[in-house]
Amino acid sequence: MSWPRRWTAVAAAALLLAVAAPGAAGEPVAGSGSVSGRPGCAGAALRRVPTDRKVIALTFNAAWNEDGIARVLAVLRKERVPAMFFLTGDFADRHPRAARALAARHPVGSHSYSHPRFPGLSFREERREAVLAARAIRRATGRTPVAFRFPYGEFTEQNVRDVNALGYPVVEWVDDTAGWRGPDGGVTVDMVVGRAERAFSPGAIIQMHVGSTDARHSVLDADALPRIIASARAHGYGFAGLGRLARRCRVRD
Repeated sequence: MSWPRRWTAVAAAALLLAVAAPGAAGEPVAGSGSVSGRPGCAGAALRRVPTDRKVIALTFNAAWNEDGIARVLAVLRKERVPAMFFLTGDFADRHPRAARALAARHPVGSHSYSHPRFPGLSFREERREAVLAARAIRRATGRTPVAFRFPYGEFTEQNVRDVNALGYPVVEWVDDTAGWRGPDGGVTVDMVVGRAERAFSPGAIIQMHVGSTDARHSVLDADALPRIIASARAHGYGFAGLGRLARRCRVRD
């Protein structure tokens, strides 16, 4: 069966967010406040947790190798901080054990299959990227991705509508720590921490990365993570988990 160009049956998307009290894992409670546009399947890309409380959400993209993953997971576990990982399908296929480790304690989203630039793609090409990624992530982790993040942070309003049509809320970010650039790109751990700190604001979603490219074997986000968590707490911030991000979109298959 062919897929519709736009969504064919969409119920109002529910955004249920686990918000941790500052400095603790805490019990999940519903977020409050508002964001521009309606998050999830109904429209705008989500860049902030809809809350007025002093919490931030840490997210990581995984598209390269396994460098730093064990360290990131160990820090998150020790500090009892939730996070969300956006995996490419290609990463899940090449590193299934790492993908399983990420999904064992944290929710996972889709970062496409091959990390292309989405503006200019046809709906058929978008669908192929989303479907192949979902299959690879399920194959590696046993989990279905609960959200979508565009490669390079590049997308149009039509791209958002198309991904919504495939059943995914879109989760983006307020700021990127740029740790992926590595020392060769002129970035240091201090700079990564500073970029995270400048994003501290109620509900801010921060983008980081795990893994490194073949030519850059320094994982600055993993190095900076303990300092980012400590700084957030020193500034009175807790951490919001995106694990209850739920979608109620139904499309024909």
